[in-house]
Amino acid sequence: MKFIRNSLRFRIVATFIGIVVVSLVLTFIVQNDFGKNTPNDAMSNVAEDVAALILLMDDPHQLQTGLRVFEKYGMNITLVNKQSEVLASLPEEQVRTLFEPGRTKAVIFKNQNGVATVGVPGRSEGDAVLIQNDFSPLFHTLRQTLLSSLLTVLIIGSLFILLMSRFIVKPIKQLTAAAQKMSSGDLTVRLKYRNHDEFGELMESFNQMARELQKIDSIREDFVSNVSHEMQSPLTSIRGFTKAIQDGLIPPEEQKEHLEIIYEETLRLSRLSDNLLRLASLDSEHHPTSFRLFQLDEQLRKIIVLAEPQWSTKNVNMELELLPCTIEADEDLFDQVWQNILGNAIKYTDVGGSIYVDMREGPSGVNVHIRDTGKGIPQEALPHIFDRFYMVDKARSSSLKGNGLGLSIVIKILNLHECTIDVTSAVGEGTEMVITIPRKRLCL
Repeated sequence: MKFIRNSLRFRIVATFIGIVVVSLVLTFIVQNDFGKNTPNDAMSNVAEDVAALILLMDDPHQLQTGLRVFEKYGMNITLVNKQSEVLASLPEEQVRTLFEPGRTKAVIFKNQNGVATVGVPGRSEGDAVLIQNDFSPLFHTLRQTLLSSLLTVLIIGSLFILLMSRFIVKPIKQLTAAAQKMSSGDLTVRLKYRNHDEFGELMESFNQMARELQKIDSIREDFVSNVSHEMQSPLTSIRGFTKAIQDGLIPPEEQKEHLEIIYEETLRLSRLSDNLLRLASLDSEHHPTSFRLFQLDEQLRKIIVLAEPQWSTKNVNMELELLPCTIEADEDLFDQVWQNILGNAIKYTDVGGSIYVDMREGPSGVNVHIRDTGKGIPQEALPHIFDRFYMVDKARSSSLKGNGLGLSIVIKILNLHECTIDVTSAVGEGTEMVITIPRKRLCL
């Protein structure tokens, strides 16, 4: 019973029936009030016309016939004068008004409960026509007709609303069933609809939500798979070499080399852990930021100097063309941006290659160009280079100590600062990345 009361279909039907019942009651109240007071003007006009007809009948036989005819229609007509006893029950003041010299208009004595008594002055002074009209049968008939009509509307309307409520509630039941499937893990559920009304919009929003959840679930699965893979490889190396050293399978003179490998693998795990923690912090949208003014050109020089052991070892030619530029941003996060981008440029530039870093002022802000003469990126891979764990050449990236998270961190930090990055590349010619810092971040 409680389920029925909580049903939307039940509430729709109950609301409709309630509205009809209230309308029925209000209509009867208004109709009863109207029946108690018949419109006076219309009643006076009818009485005057009837009295005129009666007074035209001189023949007593015709007069009696006429009175009987009017009696059939609920009119009791009496010819009276000042001394008539029938006037004794009527208000004296109104009787006196009826017999005023020169009066031609009707006088209404009573007009209550559907019964009206009207007096009309006669042709000669001291005579009058008293007409009593009983409208109650007419009102009773109207009331019965109205009651029948409203009951018919109530019954037929209730049946129709009961039928139509099924179609109104059907989309909600579909949404409920789809939501239950989704809660059980089925993210492939989709709703079909024909009408583009409010329910259609709701179903389309549900489908859009399901698509986004499915996409997020796919990203989550890929993320877990990639993290597991990235962690499994160094852990396998560490476990294998430590076990071999522990069991004495590796001679003492070779153990240092294998310990170096173990150390490098632990560093690789540490970098992966740091990057994952940084990405998680940036994803939370509550990453602590400290915006302040600093010299962008000096920051770039510092990053390049700190990376000198990497690019000088490969005999890479580093060329700089920087402009004095002060920006308002989080300096530590921008350090991470330049470290990741320059680190990739150094990593993928062959021995004897070149890297160019220059700053230019553009119409929308300051552009930082970082171009290398490395092996380049295939065109089909360019749309994916900012995806997490995406590596153009997985085998080579592993040997170069990469995990595919560097550029994901870069794009997150740049978005946080409302900056943009554009990448152009050609296989065998190198890659250029252009970071645009908007004017709102510049201190001019």
